[in-house]
Amino acid sequence: MRSIGKIIGAVTVTASLAMSTAMPTSAMAKQVKISQAFQSMLYLPFYVAIDKGFFKQQGVDVDKETAGSPTTALSAVLSGSAAFSIHGPEWTAIANSKGADVNIISNVVNGAAVWIAATPDFKFETIQDVKGQKIVAGLMPTTSTSLFLKLLKDNGMKPDSDVDLLQVQIGSEPGPFLGGQAKLAVLYEPGLDQVVSKGMKVVVGFPKAYGPYAFSSITARKNVDPKDAQAVVNGMELALRFMQANPDETVAIAQKEFPTLDGKIVEAAVRRMMKESVYPTSVQTTPKAFETAMQTQIALGNLKQAPKYEDFVVQDYVKNALALPK
Repeated sequence: MRSIGKIIGAVTVTASLAMSTAMPTSAMAKQVKISQAFQSMLYLPFYVAIDKGFFKQQGVDVDKETAGSPTTALSAVLSGSAAFSIHGPEWTAIANSKGADVNIISNVVNGAAVWIAATPDFKFETIQDVKGQKIVAGLMPTTSTSLFLKLLKDNGMKPDSDVDLLQVQIGSEPGPFLGGQAKLAVLYEPGLDQVVSKGMKVVVGFPKAYGPYAFSSITARKNVDPKDAQAVVNGMELALRFMQANPDETVAIAQKEFPTLDGKIVEAAVRRMMKESVYPTSVQTTPKAFETAMQTQIALGNLKQAPKYEDFVVQDYVKNALALPK
């Protein structure tokens, strides 16, 4: 951090001391970089923590970096160019299985935030009804398409032959779906509520099907500065509490973070994810949520075995954050 003298130029010692004394505590916060996989509505708790100043209250000034992919975000942590990263915990588990000294320190998304939408005229009673259909989905590898393929396999279908999968860039799924290229689409938010606003219907909700699911987490190296890690986890805990108590202001923050989207779509997406428990109520990653997420990745072939919960999910920072005054 630059000294006050460098910031204000040549001033008297008395003036400098007076200014430093008058500075709020947050102005002295240590800068840390957090690399997020994408600018995603899923990561709203992170944005709330920044917007409401919760990180600064805890002593860190967060520099948000958007990596463009989970692996790039994680690589920033592995290389030391970022202290923390946000993405699916499976990527951290894969790195950990290869010897990387990384683990997860905070929950960010606690539900399998994926849905299947259909055209109004499509008759859907069970997942078997998608057999023989063209379906729009995100370009692999992505969790949305992975979960859909797993759903097909779990119901005795062969993804390669029983459906015609139209894979497109993640985030662009609504275009071909609304354009009539398929009667079904696998979607994240806000894509889901974009198509719902055009009359499409939700036929499968993975948040309800899976229950608690460690979908996105904050990753750190094991030798991370513990004060920085605690401050980040504390800030996230305060953000999650704020979201539960202030849904309207949470929506407003989301609308500010995604200014190019229709505000009504943003609101519908945020309220849906809050209602369906996609956003966690605390920074705690429960054993059940962790186990569900890891076993899903094992079934998909992305992991050979899950890391031990007690070694991989750091509890000390979480316990201290949960003890913060209400």
